[in-house]
Amino acid sequence: MELAPLSVGSRIGRDHPHSSRLEWLETNGTGAFAMGTVAGTNTRRYHGLLVASLRPPVDRHVLLSRLDEVVSEPFVPLASNQYPGTISPQGHAHLLEFRLDPFPTWVYDVGGAHVEKQLFLVAGEQTVIVRYRATRRRHIAISPFLAFRDYHSLQHANGSLDRAVRLEGDLTVRLRPYAGLPELSLHASRGARFDPDGDWYANTEYLAELDRGLDFREDLWKAGTLHFDLDPERPLFVAATTTARRFDEPTVARLAAISREARRPRSADPFLARLELAADQFLVRRGDGAPTVIAGYPWFTDWGRDTMIALPGLLIARRRLDEAREVLRGFLAHLDKGVIPNAFPDRPGVRPGYNTADATLWMFQAAAEYLRAGGDARFIREEFYPLAKEIVRWHRAGTHHGIRVDPTDGLLTQGEPGVQLTWMDARVGDRVITPRHGKAVEINALWHNALRLVALWGGERELAEEADRVRASFQRAFWNEERGCLFDVVAPGSSDPSIRPNQIFAVSLPFPLLGAGQRKSVVRVVTDQLLTPYGLRTLARGEPGYVPRYGGGVEQRDGAYHQGTVWPWLLGPYVRAYLNAEGRSPESLRHCRKLLDPLREHLERDGLLGSISEVFDAEAPHRPGGAPAQAWSVAELLQLLAVELVDEPVRHEEAPQSPKARR
Repeated sequence: MELAPLSVGSRIGRDHPHSSRLEWLETNGTGAFAMGTVAGTNTRRYHGLLVASLRPPVDRHVLLSRLDEVVSEPFVPLASNQYPGTISPQGHAHLLEFRLDPFPTWVYDVGGAHVEKQLFLVAGEQTVIVRYRATRRRHIAISPFLAFRDYHSLQHANGSLDRAVRLEGDLTVRLRPYAGLPELSLHASRGARFDPDGDWYANTEYLAELDRGLDFREDLWKAGTLHFDLDPERPLFVAATTTARRFDEPTVARLAAISREARRPRSADPFLARLELAADQFLVRRGDGAPTVIAGYPWFTDWGRDTMIALPGLLIARRRLDEAREVLRGFLAHLDKGVIPNAFPDRPGVRPGYNTADATLWMFQAAAEYLRAGGDARFIREEFYPLAKEIVRWHRAGTHHGIRVDPTDGLLTQGEPGVQLTWMDARVGDRVITPRHGKAVEINALWHNALRLVALWGGERELAEEADRVRASFQRAFWNEERGCLFDVVAPGSSDPSIRPNQIFAVSLPFPLLGAGQRKSVVRVVTDQLLTPYGLRTLARGEPGYVPRYGGGVEQRDGAYHQGTVWPWLLGPYVRAYLNAEGRSPESLRHCRKLLDPLREHLERDGLLGSISEVFDAEAPHRPGGAPAQAWSVAELLQLLAVELVDEPVRHEEAPQSPKARR
């Protein structure tokens, strides 16, 4: 089966303000990536053709920023770059088409001829390959521009750059601009000539960084110029790599065929097939070969909370159960006082962060989905279950950052000054934007479900009775009779009545906490106050602190992050809650499937083509923002399409199977 390419025509392609905001992404399964825009203009510090992961999946560096190409005769540039007050050159003005087919591909009009440029990353290694073909004979000059810096930072002209260039064979160019970073080898098709006309090019501007209130000007090192004769009978290539591998035309053709085959769609549903391709971009392997999940591109790494929420959709729903088990094992290996890491550091020798009250509890849900889908019962019984009991013990006794069970009611409380432990974790300096210290509604829904699962897996009456107590305490503490929904946080002497989406988990999770009437009421309030075409608002209109737009500098963006901003991943629990409350009639299923249409259109036409953004503005037209490709945004849609909204899904109100039943 072939999947029709996502395509952008010349009308949009030549409209630079539009095409420079449409992005593409290539990944290689190590945490490395290539990323840019349809226009060809790098607008982020994170854009580049080889953003290598030096310690997979972290320690990422922009090595090769871009290739500037000029075709002659006639003289036609293909590149587009933003400098102060100008775009120079303006290759986008010659763009006929951009498509994902499945690789990023550009087609340019060059004096009546067509020149096609296509790039892909080689799976498992730090290598990018760019291929060119033409319908008529042309000369092409290609100049590599190097950054060689951490992907969060920017580069500026300096005297410490090593300008030495080593030429080998026909044709390999070796460069090592800075000691301590890897050598970059440039391989080119036979017949190329290299001109070592290296120089600094100042003040490349990244306008997305300007919009984000960050430094946005960078100097790049032009390493030289490759000259080729581009013939219709023979495509050309340039490969940039940190490996010792050598490249020639047959090798490049074979690697392209392997990569294309790996991206062959596995679903007949085009939307589901696109989501599966997007999901693969978040699945990576550490240096030791263990699988993990990148939370989002371009700036996130593997985070515990994001991984556990995304795991059911990214892997389990797609029957990749062995990988799901290994991801669970990988995080369990870092368990500390009953808590898995929230984040792993970019640098070696730094301890993981354990600032999360929910990542560990989400892991129970991922394990239950794994078992329900037919996963290895022995793993749950012999590895997960003993550690699950240890997790419960630590939560009862008290663990990191004030996470502990309140002995008076059995509910889970958490928090200490300056530390945010729920998913609404934004801070500006020492100012906590969404303070949720105390008994948070979703944390206790997850705690109740974790107790139920451990009781089920071990047949332990004591834990079942503890879960009963939590359920009764939850109903007394969290039900807001006046608003017909749940308080967001309960703390000594106060209950936060803000209407937020966190209450939806009390209805969406497998083990019920509320009666049928209460479930319907919660879903009705969330629908009326929080539902948008792209997900749920994080705060209802009219509530104190509501922010309608996500944008501006760091303080403005962090101040809006969970104060109204829409998160598409919340559409997954919303649909599960809706079906749990309203029932699985043909009408309710059709209604829920219709809710996904705006995000399908977003994937095909907006933001980062082929993926789903992290957030959207709270108000129309709901402009996308944040990370342009987010794992749990993609995963929840996959889970809905592959599991929840099929004709005969696994019913979530049924208890997950005990591993003891499948010895």
